[in-house]
Amino acid sequence: MLVDTHCHLNFDSFDGDREQVLARARQAGLARLLNPGVDLASSQAAVNLAGANPEVYAAVGVHPNDALSWNAATLDELRALARQPKVVAIGEIGLDYYRERAPHPLQAQVLEGQLALAAELGLPVVIHIRNASPEDRRASADALAMLSAWRAGLQQQSPALWARPGVLHSFSDGPEMARRAVESGFYLGISGPVTFRKALELQDVAAVVPLERLLIETDAPFLTPHPHRGQRNEPAYVRYVAEKIAQLRSLPLGEIERQTAQNAAQLFQW
Repeated sequence: MLVDTHCHLNFDSFDGDREQVLARARQAGLARLLNPGVDLASSQAAVNLAGANPEVYAAVGVHPNDALSWNAATLDELRALARQPKVVAIGEIGLDYYRERAPHPLQAQVLEGQLALAAELGLPVVIHIRNASPEDRRASADALAMLSAWRAGLQQQSPALWARPGVLHSFSDGPEMARRAVESGFYLGISGPVTFRKALELQDVAAVVPLERLLIETDAPFLTPHPHRGQRNEPAYVRYVAEKIAQLRSLPLGEIERQTAQNAAQLFQW
């Protein structure tokens, strides 16, 4: 059983053939897909899409690049959306020091507010982290510090969530960050770049992280894996991610599919 734990099916890249994309996902054996929002409008669209398609589930949240949209009413609106059927996470939320579309203190404030909401509702978080460059990993350091402090508080507030706090989606950091994230209870989402020839650091991570902490995803329509790199990504291509991880770990593809599907079910309770 295959799952895609991160894809943006409501983005306009799919407006012309969304039903066909979903049909190809089913044909490829995908049983579950998580569709996260990046602002209130896309979160509502994710909820609607999940309601119309049995294999699609939603996450709701405000992405750091949309932090300037945050206002006094946003948290209440997100809370209402998060209580809708088939919403299984708060996300996509986090820190982005690459695009610089919002000041870092505001990104942190918006992230803190949504982490508190996740704790209140008992929902795991889908975390976006993008550093300014491969050499400048301040976003990773800042995000992990916030996440570790938040998770520590869950031990009293929400023990069940403490055991499954969330996922660092489309993980792109090194083995040390991976180790610290796993020690803090988080899953790592591995996406298309693991198939790129020069992605040696990410391949090292995918090869050694405990298999029970790995998820596979596409981040469609972005980050298309080899051999379709340069084209629009779609959920059916998550198989290439699974195949690469199987190769890196010298394991049967079926074992990677089963374990990552089981991990996703444990995290998202779907």
